[in-house]
Amino acid sequence: MPFEWDPARDKADRERHGISFEEVTELFTSDPDFLEIFDEGHSDEEDRFIAIGAIRSGVVVVVYTERLDDVVRIISARNATKKEIQLFHQYLGGQRE
Repeated sequence: MPFEWDPARDKADRERHGISFEEVTELFTSDPDFLEIFDEGHSDEEDRFIAIGAIRSGVVVVVYTERLDDVVRIISARNATKKEIQLFHQYLGGQRE
């Protein structure tokens, strides 16, 4: 699965949140189960999604879009808040039932 992102935005997110876009590609490539939410409020020009899921360094939140040529464009990434971690674990619990 190919990925792309704005290098300046990646640098800003690394400095602000301590996580790189390269790191969070693991969410999509390691075949984990992650919560995907359609971001209706930011999808005027393109469909955007919010993914909450686990990678090696912990639970992360990734905003992304999928291009027509199956490229995943990462828009932002950060570590999940306690509330988002709880939401993710609730989602996993519901998947196991």
